[in-house]
Amino acid sequence: MTESQRYTSAEILAVLSARQLKDGQVVFAGVGIPLLAATLAQRLNCPGLTILFEGGVVGAFIEPGKLPPSTNDQRCTKRANMVLGSADVLLLLQRGYVDVGFMGGAQIDQYGNLNSSFIGDPAAPKTRLPGTGGGNDISSLTNMIVAMKHEKRRFVEHVDFITSPGFIRGRNTRSESGLLAGGMFRVITELAVFGFDDEMRRMKVLALNPGVSREQVQDNTGFDLIFDETVAITEPPASHELETLRMLDPERLFTA
Repeated sequence: MTESQRYTSAEILAVLSARQLKDGQVVFAGVGIPLLAATLAQRLNCPGLTILFEGGVVGAFIEPGKLPPSTNDQRCTKRANMVLGSADVLLLLQRGYVDVGFMGGAQIDQYGNLNSSFIGDPAAPKTRLPGTGGGNDISSLTNMIVAMKHEKRRFVEHVDFITSPGFIRGRNTRSESGLLAGGMFRVITELAVFGFDDEMRRMKVLALNPGVSREQVQDNTGFDLIFDETVAITEPPASHELETLRMLDPERLFTA
């Protein structure tokens, strides 16, 4: 493997996530890997991809080396289609104009519920997390892609708090809770690509990343995984994908 073909775990997260997006989609992207992946997809094979930010930017186009650290950063507005208030851009979700929600996560469970509120007892939490922001709106109204580091403490049987709903308690509980649109579509980690089975709505391994075994994925997960009947092996990041990614983030702020 040449130096240009070597990649970090964050880089494979960004590349595999970018491959999930399609030209013509509207994607509500969080900062960090989600934004980097959406921008990568836009540069490579999805020129018609429209990126939205919670801060109100519609149709963002990120310049190389100027990835914003916040959805409210003014660099998001350059060459954008329009800039709205936060309430107005969230209304686009409610009106059904957004295809994909794309976020990271601190904790996820077998049904795709995300926790970004706190870890531990709610009365005396061990760790306080950033909170929901627009996360609940996004996960309630779109098909979700989540990119996150794969650790047993992050992949738990039941999240400590449902900040952003996936399939709630499985089966039909999402729709029974009043969430008639969207759901968890894909979870991307440095180990594998996951979907959710159609009946139980539990997390299912669709593909393993190069050099990763089933046992390794299961050992790093806090619940029993379902494995697809034909588990694939993902294609490693290609040279042109890595080159574009590194052009967008030359200082490796998000992909070190």
